[in-house]
Amino acid sequence: MNKIMNMTMALALALSTHALAENTAANVANGQEIAAGVCAGCHSADGNSIIPANPSLAGQHAEYITKQLIEFKMPDEETPAIRNSPVMSAMVAALSVDDMKDLAAFYEQQTPTTGISTETDENVLELGRIIYHGGNIENEVPACASCHSPDGAGIPPHYPRLAGQHADYTFAQLNAFNEETRTNDNRVMKQVILRMSPREKKAVSEYISGLE
Repeated sequence: MNKIMNMTMALALALSTHALAENTAANVANGQEIAAGVCAGCHSADGNSIIPANPSLAGQHAEYITKQLIEFKMPDEETPAIRNSPVMSAMVAALSVDDMKDLAAFYEQQTPTTGISTETDENVLELGRIIYHGGNIENEVPACASCHSPDGAGIPPHYPRLAGQHADYTFAQLNAFNEETRTNDNRVMKQVILRMSPREKKAVSEYISGLE
């Protein structure tokens, strides 16, 4: 188990040194305008989504958002996007890479709402806490915290902020990795998810939604 966690941490640190270009020159005002005109309907004006199926983007790492937006965009009509979502592919179709960086910089500057879990079963939340912070030794599942940080802050650009994310969205993404309907960012996730039970995935998703 220690070997697995050490390898995971080493990979996380290595990837973090290859972050996407910094957004210091990003036009945040342009990003805000795009957010209001294109994204607010699903993610809210400030990125704090009120729709459980749609992710909250407020406070998310700009590098991670930019990478996802680029991978949603289809290179041409014949070539599928790296990350499959007809809705998102349509939303980003008219955006340039600079637009995406501006949008990402805007969302990164927004304050995420406090994490609140709607789960009332304390046993579910306790299982989620155990898996998130300690993994599952028996099934060789590493702790989620080893890549996403103990407080859910993440490690940019490849490991996103999870704290306060909707449980429904997180659970759907874990299943997407499991079913290989989502294949980007899965160098580690694919191996982890294969070892997790549906109950563990649900518990972790619920626990994450309460992190701040």
